[in-house]
Amino acid sequence: MAAEDQANPTKASTAQGGCLCGAIRYEIAKMPERLTICHCRFCQRSTGAAQMTQPALPAADIVLLQGNPKRYTHISTGSGEAIHIHFCDTCGTKLYQTFDRFGGAAGLYSGTLDDPNWLDVPAENTKHIFVEEARNDTLIPAHVAVFSGHALAPDGTPLVPETLDQIRRAGEL
Repeated sequence: MAAEDQANPTKASTAQGGCLCGAIRYEIAKMPERLTICHCRFCQRSTGAAQMTQPALPAADIVLLQGNPKRYTHISTGSGEAIHIHFCDTCGTKLYQTFDRFGGAAGLYSGTLDDPNWLDVPAENTKHIFVEEARNDTLIPAHVAVFSGHALAPDGTPLVPETLDQIRRAGEL
């Protein structure tokens, strides 16, 4: 049994989710190792919300149980690389993204999980990116990696995050 399962023995090691109409169903093989909360305009528009909460995981960990998502390709204004949005062509629900820039990786639209509480959000594995584009009233938590833009330079070099010692509004950063 994994350490996180020992800490919470009632939490399943896998999770399922799907689209609004039920045409597409998937299973996640294991808890994602990282969580990105992105405040960029692309993610705001893509979700219709103030930010996207996106578990990062290997694309192979998303197992389709039913249906086959369609794919829309968007070219990132930041990196110039393609972002592939996988969605249900019946109801329009966005399920996950894959990236040319990060081959083999996927980002899940976390709102599609059947149990939104399944997802762990540990501070040590969570980062907020593009907070310079966040709504001014967005609360940025303390003790989490915070980046004004992306967490990586265009050449892939990791950038140094800021870590807040107290909760702050994005408009105050």
